[in-house]
Amino acid sequence: MARNIEIKARVESLAAVMLRAAAIADQGPIVILQDDTFYHCLNGRLKLRKLSDHEGDLIFYQRSDLTGPKTSNYLISKTTQPDQLAQVLLSSFGISGRVKKHRTLYLAGRTRIHLDRVEGLGEFVELEVVLAQDESPAAGIREAHSLMAQLGITEQQLIAGAYLDLIARA
Repeated sequence: MARNIEIKARVESLAAVMLRAAAIADQGPIVILQDDTFYHCLNGRLKLRKLSDHEGDLIFYQRSDLTGPKTSNYLISKTTQPDQLAQVLLSSFGISGRVKKHRTLYLAGRTRIHLDRVEGLGEFVELEVVLAQDESPAAGIREAHSLMAQLGITEQQLIAGAYLDLIARA
């Protein structure tokens, strides 16, 4: 299973963060409209990310709901029939929620910097430091903290859980 170190932070405005992200990024900005449908899952989270009528990702992941940097274990399977797969998943598991977002992606080395406008929630920054197969999470945590500092993100801005959890509490 692939792994990364993740943080998620609420921000007042993505404009200032976007300038900082562009300054440290190797690639980007890449704009992605994401429509994530979550399905009931007993041992993690399962979502179908619809990117277009002919492109989607089925994503299973497990991670704690801590506020600081945390390890996420994940599997991704691409599909060219997201609507048909959605029907199979709905019939099999039932829907637990939905998250729609406008994501601007920057790549800084091995880290994905996501600048997210989440429908009904506001603006967020998410970092995903991709770990090598046998790499200790400590290196990814150090990198996440360094990028947080470069982006002007403080510990007080970090949030626990997933966007789906925030929507459920809203």
